[in-house]
Amino acid sequence: MNTDDARLKKLKLRAWRRGFKEADLILGPFADQHVSTFDEAELDWFEALLEAPDQDLYGWILEREPTPAEFDGPLMNKLKAFRDEAHKAIGNG
Repeated sequence: MNTDDARLKKLKLRAWRRGFKEADLILGPFADQHVSTFDEAELDWFEALLEAPDQDLYGWILEREPTPAEFDGPLMNKLKAFRDEAHKAIGNG
C-alpha cells in the first residue's frame, strides 16, 4: 500500500467513525464515493473538515449553521448535494 492509498483509507475510516452517527451516515458514503477522485488540495480540505467538531460539521452540512469561509465552496456544495441525493434515495426506498 502506498502513501496515497493509506491516506485515502484513513480518510474513509475517519469519515465513517466520527462517533456521531448522523454525520457518519453522510460523510462515510460521501468519502467512499468521492475521496479517490480528489486531488491533493481537495484531500487536504476534507482532512481539515474532519477535524471540525461533530456538531459544527453536522450543522454546516444540514445548513442549520453558516459554513465558515475556509470550508465553504465547491467541495462543501458537493457534500450538500450528496446529502440531498442520499435523502432522496432514502425517501424512495
